[in-house]
Amino acid sequence: MNSEEIYKDGAYLKNNQTWHVEDSPWKAKQILKMLTKNNLKPRTICEVGCGVGEILAQLHQNMSGETIFYGYEISPQAFELTQSRKSDKVNFYLKDLLEEDIHYDIVMAIDVIEHIEDYFGFLRKLRNKGTFKIFHIPLDLSVQTVFRSTPILTGRKHVGHIHYFTKETALASLQDMGYEILDHFYTAGMVEQPGKPIQSKMLSPIRKLMYKLNKDWTVRILGGYSLMVLSK
Repeated sequence: MNSEEIYKDGAYLKNNQTWHVEDSPWKAKQILKMLTKNNLKPRTICEVGCGVGEILAQLHQNMSGETIFYGYEISPQAFELTQSRKSDKVNFYLKDLLEEDIHYDIVMAIDVIEHIEDYFGFLRKLRNKGTFKIFHIPLDLSVQTVFRSTPILTGRKHVGHIHYFTKETALASLQDMGYEILDHFYTAGMVEQPGKPIQSKMLSPIRKLMYKLNKDWTVRILGGYSLMVLSK
């Protein structure tokens, strides 16, 4: 079966009934951090694979009224749920952005490429859709997850992750597809986001302590982090 089908036939919504709305304020905060850090003031922001649109809604609430937001989604179920979030500055489309002849100041793929069967092909086509690109990529590969294997298999079954990255392989994949990396930083989802599994809560104090000593080693050994990337 094509990996996209679970997003179109309702299977993904069945397994993830909130479509991760609860994570959206935290993700929007990380995006705002990247924008502020690099002094970016875009007039247009597009999100590919926007889900139910809550990240864009959160950004709209926290950014200048001059910015216009556009969300593209291939899931009919998710698109239906975007309708309560649309406004004159927040627009949603049940379309594949890669098939559109259009260009934005910033294009975002937030927790997207790990779901896509041909993510190299996706990255090649996405590159020309925006002046700047922002990616958020889960770093599912760590000593802990490889040793246990359960977190990777759980993510595959329930949230559709079919590719697994370290910081190095994520950045290399973008560079191989012609992206110029401008900035990147870790995001600590398993430490900072509420409602995580008990195992993650137990590891949080250790992650916090080790992260202060050595960020890279903490991420490689314990996992629980993602990578926010700004590129051209």
